Amino acid sequence: MFVAVILLILTAILFWKLHQTKNYPPGPWGVPILGYLPFLDARVPYKTLEKLSKKYGPIYCLSLGNINTVVLSEASVIRDFFRREEFTARAPLFITHGIMGGYGIICAEGPLWKDQRRQIIDWLKRIGMVKFGSSRGVLEKRIRIGVDDFIKTLHEKCSNSLEINPMHALLHSMGNVVNDLVFGITYTRHDAIWKYLQELAEEGVKHIGVSGVVNFLPFLRFLPANKKTIRFLLEGKRKTHRIYDRIIKDCAKSLDVDAKSGTEHVNILRCFLQEKNKRLAANDPSADLYSDDQLRHLLADLFGAGVDTTLTTLRWLLLYLAKYPKYQDKLRKELSAFDKDGICLDDIDSIDLMRACVSEIERIRAVVPLGIPHGTVKDMIINNYKIPKNSMIIPLLWATHMNSDLWQNPEEYNPYRFITTEGKYFCPAYFIPFQSGKRMCPGEEMAKMLLFLFVGLTLINFEISIPTNADINMEGECGITLTPSSHNLVFKPIEK
Repeated sequence: MFVAVILLILTAILFWKLHQTKNYPPGPWGVPILGYLPFLDARVPYKTLEKLSKKYGPIYCLSLGNINTVVLSEASVIRDFFRREEFTARAPLFITHGIMGGYGIICAEGPLWKDQRRQIIDWLKRIGMVKFGSSRGVLEKRIRIGVDDFIKTLHEKCSNSLEINPMHALLHSMGNVVNDLVFGITYTRHDAIWKYLQELAEEGVKHIGVSGVVNFLPFLRFLPANKKTIRFLLEGKRKTHRIYDRIIKDCAKSLDVDAKSGTEHVNILRCFLQEKNKRLAANDPSADLYSDDQLRHLLADLFGAGVDTTLTTLRWLLLYLAKYPKYQDKLRKELSAFDKDGICLDDIDSIDLMRACVSEIERIRAVVPLGIPHGTVKDMIINNYKIPKNSMIIPLLWATHMNSDLWQNPEEYNPYRFITTEGKYFCPAYFIPFQSGKRMCPGEEMAKMLLFLFVGLTLINFEISIPTNADINMEGECGITLTPSSHNLVFKPIEK
């Protein structure tokens, strides 16, 4: 026992000396092999890292298992790092690289990532993610189908009980909007494949959260519990890809038919196949980037990211508006000034309080409080610190958005942080809910459209409140995303 303690002390001293001589950012000591992992609060890791940022500053370094990790906790520092090409890689994590294989858009790097990101932005514009033009109106109609379905479901459920859990109704309605935009298909509420995909998504998020330590200590994948989890993830991926293959096959068959008839239902899958065919016809070597594996992972990424982050934000927003009825009432009054049939996408920039309510929920309950980690492609010197190649860079959005020096009483939900004295919406430079830089989320505008229409039209139709004597946990549950705990809300229909 005494020898083990001495070895730990000597290892810590050696780590400290290396830390100093290599001019790494400051940071806490860890223990051999595990690094700082034993000291992270598994329930709220972002709060542990936030405390460390107060001690070590906006750039600090720690070891998480075998991964050298640099944590950034100020918006200006995050912007400075992420504007650089050298930080566009992904962190070398086992789950994301070992299971996802570097495909898709979330895990992709280098030429594949550059090509796919550029194309995704173009495809989203074709779908209607633009400020002006006829495609924007078409996109609005597609979103309204989902919103109207959600409103109809709420009315049906309210005929039996005003108090309901809106989670599954939202998942179906918003999920089908994303299904339409990504795959060009929608599902009925009780479709067996759709129910399986929803269940898999829910369980997958939980399993990845539980298996997170395997990212940093890959040898733990051989433990029975972790082997079971990884087997679940791999089997889920295989089943999902088989479902996708059938959808892809049907879409490929319809390309020529639609071309002859002059009709086209624009979606990501169709755009991908058209681009692949164009490059193959031109004997373009970059057609190799458009592999079957890339398409399957890309579809999964766009569907998963599109549903999970927007759904989580919407759930938080409805919950907080129920908890703070004064803001709900003011927002509904602002919404009532528009057409009696509701609001449209052209009204987004006119409803300042709506934009403020959305921004405040993105601040106080960051969907991804640890941000999406980046990786370094080579050794870097920045701010006089050495950042080694293959480091993981964490943009700690939680610390940025909960900094009491920037946000007075940060734990209080107050949309008027984003409203000027003249009553206009403004966005401070230290607010970065979608991160920044070269890998900034390309779907920010789409998320804004979905949130605006779902929230606005829900508030026009219902007064929302928390059930009497309900004790709802407002802290949330942290997995890949920070989601609200299961809860009910009261939806009272508004007489028109």
